[in-house]
Amino acid sequence: MPVIGSLLPVQGLRMVPVLRAEGAFHARVVAARLGSEGIVTQFRGNVDGPYPMGSVEVMVTEDDLEAAQELLLADDVESSFDTGDDEVAAPEPVPAYRIWLLAAASGVVAVAAILSSLIR
Repeated sequence: MPVIGSLLPVQGLRMVPVLRAEGAFHARVVAARLGSEGIVTQFRGNVDGPYPMGSVEVMVTEDDLEAAQELLLADDVESSFDTGDDEVAAPEPVPAYRIWLLAAASGVVAVAAILSSLIR
């Protein structure tokens, strides 16, 4: 069976753990972040099983370990300064006088409709 030439370098990569995630989703997010910087990743753990629960190790190549650790550390530092300003604020409650004003206006409209039908 012929071996594709581009597979030979990949087969010789030594993968080392860079992070232990507490679930498959978190591991995939970390792998996507590292992959966006060109770092090759691999998972070890129950990622694609019928019940993907438990911790998952995110592995990187031995050569990329230091760069991956620095990138994840920088992301952690940046997230610690997140002020949460982009969260959606809860709507302000409607003042009581507006509720009474709406009720009075609805009453006036109802009385006007009744009087209009009686006058005809």
